[in-house]
Formats: sequence, structure tokens, C-alpha cells
Amino acid sequence: MEKARRWGKRKALAILSLAGLAIGGIAAAGFLGGYRINTTPSFPLGLWRIEELSREARRGDTLFICPPANSPAIELARDRLYLPAGLCNGGMAPLIKTVVALPGQTVTIEGNQVAVDGELLAHSSIQAKDEQGRPLTAYAGGIVPAGDIFVHSDYVASYDSRYFGPIPASGILGLAREVLTFQP
Repeated sequence: MEKARRWGKRKALAILSLAGLAIGGIAAAGFLGGYRINTTPSFPLGLWRIEELSREARRGDTLFICPPANSPAIELARDRLYLPAGLCNGGMAPLIKTVVALPGQTVTIEGNQVAVDGELLAHSSIQAKDEQGRPLTAYAGGIVPAGDIFVHSDYVASYDSRYFGPIPASGILGLAREVLTFQP
């Protein structure tokens, strides 16, 4: 009976070990293959893929981009847990955002909305406070510097360039492509 019990424990341990290896292998293949899971409401939830971007970013491109870790607005986002943990500098996950302004374009705040070269940006209202009632500071506006891009999400509570301003295009990982997503 003791022998049968030991055999059962070994069998269970072997099955759990194989399952762990399989899950780890799938996760590694997904990560190395450029797959990411989006858990934030700024874009549809689910599985996304990073597709190589072999050209300059264009207005309208939806990208995976690492935010600059040393920006005060990004540090605030990290402290307030607006951004999930990940492998970008500063321990954050890459953002999924759409490029709405390129170097040389002028971004202004008109009322509580963003305008790019004088044209109001849809779904760009600026919130004075976050969901927990803490104050938010909007980007003051200006010309997007060379090497930077201004990014946005249509989600009203998205933490994007409305608050942190233009960010370096050097953080672009690639185009964001939906694989298996859903809207909550």
C-alpha cells in the first residue's frame, strides 16, 4: 500500500511538472513571438501582437511603446498604479496608444480638449481628477519635438500624452495588432 501511495505521488508530481513546463513554454513562446496580453481598458482587452515597424511612425498608427521611465508624469503614473508592471525601463509594461501628432505639429489645450494643429482631437477630454479623486495635471501644449510623438487613446480615463506630453519615438516596439480581443 505504501508503494502504491509513493507511486501516486510521483505520478502527480510528474503531471504537475509537465503542466508547469507546458505553461512556461507557451508563455515564453508568446513573449518571444511578440504576443502581449492587454489588461487595461484603453484598448480592447485580450491578446495582441507586436508587429515590426520598418518605417517611421505615422499619424494613426497604433503602437506598443515603452514610456520614458525618468519622466515625472510617468513616475506619478507608476506610483498611482496607472500603468501595469512589465519589461520596459522603470519596470512598466509597454503602452498601447495611437499616434495623433508627429514632430513639428502643434498640440494645444482648448477648453478641456486637445487640438492638433488647430483641429480638435475626438475623445480627448482632459480629466481634472483620476477615478480616486486625485488631481491630474494636463500637458501644457507645445510643438512636438524632433524624435518624439504624441500618443492618445479614445478611452476617457486613459493615461496618455494628454497628461505626460510627447514621448520619445525611440521607445516604439512596433505596431499593435489585435489577435483575440474583446470590449468589456
